Amino acid sequence: MSPLSRLRLADLLPVATIGLRTRPGRAALSVLGVAIGIAAMVAVLGVTRSSQAQVIAQLDRLGTNLLTVASSQPKGAPEEQLPAAAAASIRRTEGVTSASGTAQIPDVHVLRNDRMPANRHGGLDVRATDTELLSTLDGALLDGVFLDAATADYPVVVLGYQAATVLGIAEVTGYERVWLGDRWFTVVGILRQVDLAPEIDRAALIGFAVAKSEFGYQGNPSRIYVRTDTALTEQVENMLPRAANPENPGRTSVSQPSDVLTARQAVDDASTSLFLGLGAVALLVGGIGIANVMVISVLERRGEVGLRRALGAARRHVAAQFVVESVLLGAVGGGVGVLLGAGVTVALAVNRGWQPLIPPEAASGGLAAAILVGTIAGLYPALRAARMAPTEALRTA
Repeated sequence: MSPLSRLRLADLLPVATIGLRTRPGRAALSVLGVAIGIAAMVAVLGVTRSSQAQVIAQLDRLGTNLLTVASSQPKGAPEEQLPAAAAASIRRTEGVTSASGTAQIPDVHVLRNDRMPANRHGGLDVRATDTELLSTLDGALLDGVFLDAATADYPVVVLGYQAATVLGIAEVTGYERVWLGDRWFTVVGILRQVDLAPEIDRAALIGFAVAKSEFGYQGNPSRIYVRTDTALTEQVENMLPRAANPENPGRTSVSQPSDVLTARQAVDDASTSLFLGLGAVALLVGGIGIANVMVISVLERRGEVGLRRALGAARRHVAAQFVVESVLLGAVGGGVGVLLGAGVTVALAVNRGWQPLIPPEAASGGLAAAILVGTIAGLYPALRAARMAPTEALRTA
């Protein structure tokens, strides 16, 4: 082989970047096309992984062993009563660790004061409950105390998080009162949000005893929250309808609130597939852009190619020059895209209060995909350049 036909690796990079250095604007636009596709893919995977981590953290914190027992009824209809002995019967069921009953008090509303019209209750409920509700829900207080054996007999109320917000009560001072039914109740506590029981968030909670004396409550719960041994949750779920209502088990429904979070994660997975598809389309468009730019570059540089061929450059050397140039465009676009995608992920995660997570496989896979796209996009222009004869230089003279 003639010495003139050699192309050292040390010389390949400078030769391959001639087009990029002489036409930076065109190169930047090609890089941008690939960067957008890779940024979309990295951001989608990163945001999805951050969101899923949040869901998993919620499930770990709240537990998947909470079940809710209520009467079967159309969505949005008032809650129907369960048998009075339902909560006690459920507590005796094997696998149940705790159970707390609540009862929606019909036609009783909570208002900020006695001068507000009764229809301005903001959709808030009044619920009677036992003193074990907070521990069963694994809830927490934002301020004050929960109902106990000493206070449950008196006109005191604990507000759910949303109820306190609607009523404009931000703290427990000992002097805050609300108009509940036809009398004043003293606010002794405000709950933090209860993710797995949103109906508690918008409720004013009072004790069973005061509900009986003031509003004629008969002792029948309308909703029971049940904590189970995690390993026996499914088994307990099947037994609860008969335990709660032995005479009409078919009229009793049992739900697992954590299924809502699991469903949300499934929706996120479906959305991820959609956006990944859009990112792949954007990447394909970026690859076509590189191929187009490279073809134009070959046509514009026929003189350079012909001169190199006349000086002894082999076809493979010319092809290598343009393939490397195309790969560099893809690689730079991939690197920029990974950085952009990571930035978008961090920004969205911080804005939503999530822990930012950028999967390493998303970054490495995105960069590899960009390089692959650059390689494929450069093959045709490289082969076209390699087929040029040395006389091409004369045609452009």
